[in-house]
Amino acid sequence: MRIKVLLMGAACGAAMTGMARAERGVDGQVNVIMWQAPSTMNPYLSTGSKDIIAASAVLEPLAVFVPDGALAPRLAAEIPSVANGGIATDLRSVTWKLRPGLIWSDGSPVTAADVAFTAAYCMDPAGGCAQLAKFDGIDKVEALDPLTLRISFATPRPDPFSAFVGAQTPVLQQAQFRGCTGAAAPGCTQQNFQPIGTGPFRVTGFRTNDAVLLEANPAYRDPDKPAFATLVLKGGGDAAAAARAVLETGEYDYAWNTQLAPDVIAGMEAKGLGRVEAAFGSLVELIHVNLSDPSPDLPEAERSTLKHPHPILSDPAVRRALSLAIDRSLLTDIGYGPAGQPTCNLVPAPAAWASDNTACLTQDIAGARALLDGAGWVPGSDGIREKDGHRLHLLFQTSVNAVRQDFQALIKQWWQEIGVETELKSVDPSVFFGGDAGSPDTFQKFHADLEMFANNFEGSNPEPYLARQGCDKVPGPDNQWQGENISRYCNPEYDRLLAEMSQTVDPAERGAMGRRLNDMLTRDSDAIIPLVYRGTSSAYANTLGGVVLNAWDSELWNVADWHRTR
Repeated sequence: MRIKVLLMGAACGAAMTGMARAERGVDGQVNVIMWQAPSTMNPYLSTGSKDIIAASAVLEPLAVFVPDGALAPRLAAEIPSVANGGIATDLRSVTWKLRPGLIWSDGSPVTAADVAFTAAYCMDPAGGCAQLAKFDGIDKVEALDPLTLRISFATPRPDPFSAFVGAQTPVLQQAQFRGCTGAAAPGCTQQNFQPIGTGPFRVTGFRTNDAVLLEANPAYRDPDKPAFATLVLKGGGDAAAAARAVLETGEYDYAWNTQLAPDVIAGMEAKGLGRVEAAFGSLVELIHVNLSDPSPDLPEAERSTLKHPHPILSDPAVRRALSLAIDRSLLTDIGYGPAGQPTCNLVPAPAAWASDNTACLTQDIAGARALLDGAGWVPGSDGIREKDGHRLHLLFQTSVNAVRQDFQALIKQWWQEIGVETELKSVDPSVFFGGDAGSPDTFQKFHADLEMFANNFEGSNPEPYLARQGCDKVPGPDNQWQGENISRYCNPEYDRLLAEMSQTVDPAERGAMGRRLNDMLTRDSDAIIPLVYRGTSSAYANTLGGVVLNAWDSELWNVADWHRTR
């Protein structure tokens, strides 16, 4: 297999050397297959990578993370610092300057008022903003003049680069979204499907869970870009079909998230039409344990909420036993090969934040059984354990994907060996990651006992990512099921340490606090069970130039530079 692995520290400059420049639109159409079809073009209403990536071709933040994790200005004229006066010496504010002359795709000027409006849009408590953790600690966002924005923090902020940095928090046009704040946000179909942006493309058609049609933005700030006149993001199928469409049939130019076994990829690459690359950032395949009761016997508004603790998984012995029974090395070998590493950490990088937590790397079936025995879970006549009238039966769900279904089957077998009966469920990824508040099958609503997917964070500061697990981030009907705390983990000590870290300046102390928070979620509570530290893998055709895989931001972060090789 010829997977090229780009390590976290790889710089993007060398990779972009010699990149061709062409007149806008001369290369026709580029076809991208995202087998998890986008369900919205508004990343504030979804934490799904598919939606954030799709939106990034249209909507832009003030700054982006480049492939080595460093910051680069996008809508901003420069990255604020203490030296240039952008970061206040007391660390209580950051001031951004916009590039002069920026215009929206409808021809109107971009101003700091648009950025301030976007902050208010996400911070509205009735809006159910999926990216709210990125705005934690912000006291005020002000447009000082048309090109100057100041973000003030409630306490000193050692790293102010969270809101409007990276594809998760782009700038929305105030004029378009003015009537879409608070509870009205999800109902603004036209705005959410066809946002006016500043990026290299603009939306011409959106078919929910099917395809997004885009054309070159005539108002884009670089008159020579993008080289492609149109971009099609096609959804549907699965990872294998997507990879095959690039590597074997040549029907598509780029396939996102080719999450396939190494031998499958090697066979496809042998056709010689394209290749798969993997870049390591912060992506971890993991299992979330539902600490709330998802029982259908409860009223819909109370299922999977903090009102009702889980009758089985509230027992820490059960959670620990489930983790001990898993062979992470085997999962990594069959699922990812060199594009994966077994892990016990939710935060695998950067190095200063990565815990030395390695105990889970050794499978321990005997230890898992002993834990359950000691906690009073007694095997029945069929070997399945019971306690206080509860049979150790668990519903384990994930998205439809060949690797994940292989993982489910193996994990079910290991859990059977320790006396756990596991029911497997697979949900169409467009639904699972869709964020539809009315669907019972989204990963946020979590109407199951356990669920598996991958998650990551942007850039080199994991603080906003860890902030997602605070008590105030639990999904529920009050926030339209958009909270990021999927396991419903609520620990006052965790929240206290998180608040302390937000006021800590010393990098070494921040790293130590981050490692402790990671351990509280994983080693200490098993509320989250990490499995594999994954590379972000995608396939692209040999005829597609300019692609630089980025594990720290959107994979379409430099789509303006893509072009057809001759």
